[in-house]
Amino acid sequence: MVVSVLEEMRIRSLGVIDDAVVELSPGFTAVTGETGAGKTMVVTSLGLLLGGRADPALVRVGAKAAVVEGWLAVDRGSAVAVRAEEAGAELDDGMLLISRTLSAEGRSRAHLGGRSVPVGLLGELSEELVAVHGQTDQQGLLRSARQREALDRYAGAAVSVPLTKYTDVYRRLRAVAAELTELTTRARERAQEADLLRFGLDEIAAVEPVAGEDAELAAEAERLGHAEALAAAATAAHAAVVGNPEDPEGVDAATLVAGAHRALEAVRSHDPVLAALAERLGEIGILLGDVAGELAGYADDLDADPRRLAAVEERRAALGHLTRKYGADVEEVLAWAEQSAARLGELDGDDDRIGELVAERDALRAELGALAQELSEARAEAAKRFADAVTEELAELAMPHARVAFAVRQSEAGDAESGIEVAGRAVEYGPYGADEVELLLTPHPGAQARPIAKGASGGELSRVMLAVEVVFAGTDPVPTYLFDEVDAGVGGKAAVEIGRRLAKLAESAQVVVVTHLPQVAAFADRHLVVEKTHDGSVTRSGVCAMEGEARVRELSRMLAGQEDSESARAHAEELLAVAGAVRRSGRGRAGSGAGPSGD
Repeated sequence: MVVSVLEEMRIRSLGVIDDAVVELSPGFTAVTGETGAGKTMVVTSLGLLLGGRADPALVRVGAKAAVVEGWLAVDRGSAVAVRAEEAGAELDDGMLLISRTLSAEGRSRAHLGGRSVPVGLLGELSEELVAVHGQTDQQGLLRSARQREALDRYAGAAVSVPLTKYTDVYRRLRAVAAELTELTTRARERAQEADLLRFGLDEIAAVEPVAGEDAELAAEAERLGHAEALAAAATAAHAAVVGNPEDPEGVDAATLVAGAHRALEAVRSHDPVLAALAERLGEIGILLGDVAGELAGYADDLDADPRRLAAVEERRAALGHLTRKYGADVEEVLAWAEQSAARLGELDGDDDRIGELVAERDALRAELGALAQELSEARAEAAKRFADAVTEELAELAMPHARVAFAVRQSEAGDAESGIEVAGRAVEYGPYGADEVELLLTPHPGAQARPIAKGASGGELSRVMLAVEVVFAGTDPVPTYLFDEVDAGVGGKAAVEIGRRLAKLAESAQVVVVTHLPQVAAFADRHLVVEKTHDGSVTRSGVCAMEGEARVRELSRMLAGQEDSESARAHAEELLAVAGAVRRSGRGRAGSGAGPSGD
């Protein structure tokens, strides 16, 4: 069941289109028109709605901006509806409005359900909405990687489940290999680093510095260097405070303060002010006694031994050697030693780490090989089914004798170390397994199977791609398919058969085809024509729905280049009759030989 259908697009100021409304059918819509009328702008508009690249050159000359709006009918609960509502979009009675604005200066804005959203969100939704195919997509199908992606998509869970596991193991193996390479290729540098760290740690261990030791030794060296002056000063100060025994007539501070204290004590009872001063003089006397005692002790303890000074200076020199190399002071030297010891432990543990990594690498390679073999087996099984289904579709596209096949193979690894073991062989591998996938085409019996890049003409390639998409529609459908002149290089009966298969595809999905072939357009449920008029200064394009006589005239123009040609009209009416019979039958073909070839 189709869960979303693009019902309408409005295009303004885009390329040659001034203002046009494109009303699409839930089934098969064909878009035709003369060269240069703007058919490609319909495709471009849909691309913009789906988050495609915005080129300011697309803005119509003289306009400030181009605007494309699209109304999408979606089922509530579908992935598109849920994601849109998560982004804040509002659904209007099951309709979702998508808008893209492109200014002439290059600025681009996107809106979804009335809410401004990143352009990337439109691209995210497009994966659920539309499969776009054009000439560039045909070229993409020629690449081996694109063919592998197509096969994996067809295989479904049989490939996607082991591929997810494979990808996780592959990433881990890459990380392990990178770390192992780092450890082994830099072994010499790391050994040199370890030697330097050991040398530094040995130097520090030999000195055995203590935190704060350098500051204490500096202070001690300062005292020892001025010992005589310090001793003389302490002795003189002591004599001034308590007197000199060798000068009994001398006056000292303690005696004077004691005399002053006694004088005030004699009269303190008469005046409380003097009593307070007497107490303070008593305290001063006590302090003088304490100072005198400390001065005497300082002088006695002062070490003027030159040997001690030499020892201090030697110790300071040893510490200075360390601080010049490892830190500004002893604290920084000790911090360097701690960090270096930890780093040395890491370096010394490299051998153990290398052993661990080698073991993990070997285990991962073995696991990767098993997963790669599972992938190869799943791809080979899916390749047979896929090729048979595409071959069957090609028979319906006027290629009854063509055969397609997928070659799923591996390349031998140069050596066991550079590959993984798959089915007993060392093979090359990558992020998606060990398989090289190539789509081969045998256009007729007796021909050699060749890669489609070399074995298919432009018309054959178009039919192969359409056949692939029809097969996909039955296994991994999207709501809308857009084909931009996918029928290029095709004519005659092949064109009729392409029309049939597009009609078949439209039974389960919305199909929009930009075509120049009347045989294809005749099978459409809705036929739109992009018309252009010229008023002498401005070219405008409109999009009109062709019905009845108007559709016959358009098909006649496409057939013979003349709308009024009687033979072309008859041919057009015959095409419409055949196509109508196909659609009414509800089947993808109307029987053998039905309809003209158009040759």
